[in-house]
Amino acid sequence: MTGILHDKVAVITGAASGIGLATAECLMAEGARVVLVDRNEDALQQLVARSDGKAIAQVTDLLDAESCAAMIPDILARTGQIDILHCNAGTYIGGDLIDTTAETIDRMLNLNVNAVIKNVHAVLPHMIERGSGDIIVTSSLAGRSAIKHEPVYSASKWAVTCFTQTVRRQVNRHGIRVAQVSPGPVISALLADWEPERLQAVKDAGAVIEPKEVAQSILFILSRPRNVTIHDIVVLPTNVDG
Repeated sequence: MTGILHDKVAVITGAASGIGLATAECLMAEGARVVLVDRNEDALQQLVARSDGKAIAQVTDLLDAESCAAMIPDILARTGQIDILHCNAGTYIGGDLIDTTAETIDRMLNLNVNAVIKNVHAVLPHMIERGSGDIIVTSSLAGRSAIKHEPVYSASKWAVTCFTQTVRRQVNRHGIRVAQVSPGPVISALLADWEPERLQAVKDAGAVIEPKEVAQSILFILSRPRNVTIHDIVVLPTNVDG
């Protein structure tokens, strides 16, 4: 541990599990104070209790317009600064499009795309005023490849990839770096919708990675000198050909 994030405040959405939790643990180990954003209050309180004072719970429902809008102002009122925003919360739809519902599609697009855009929009004035900041978005290999068994999910990640890369070009002159990490299959709750046979097959083949391996890539992005911006890191299991 190098303490490279000492005195930094990081905000991570979807922080109660999976990539969000692994990233929170990674950044805290490097000295950051981390605001854990999730709607699961019980899980957040348990994480805070064992964080040695490094974590702050922020109960937010990103699918609720008022709760989402209040997130950044609430955090700034409590911390005074946001150095890192990691937009990580997301959900998944797999399978044939005909088998899903309009409500499920709305929920996924609102969380995977709209909430990301709103959160970044909300934090930018603060970061621009300070002349510094890092924004990282969890995208996916699906944001770079048209994967036939997840058309809605892939569409959401293509959208968020476009958003991330275009916003980066607008705000880099303000000292703000915008990057994304694009994992392949990760062992997390997002794979719960996979067909059991498919999930077991990829596990047997060693074709999934652990959340901590994505978190290490995020730390790599954050630890580059300020004159270096990583646009995207694709993190794949060795046995997956992206």
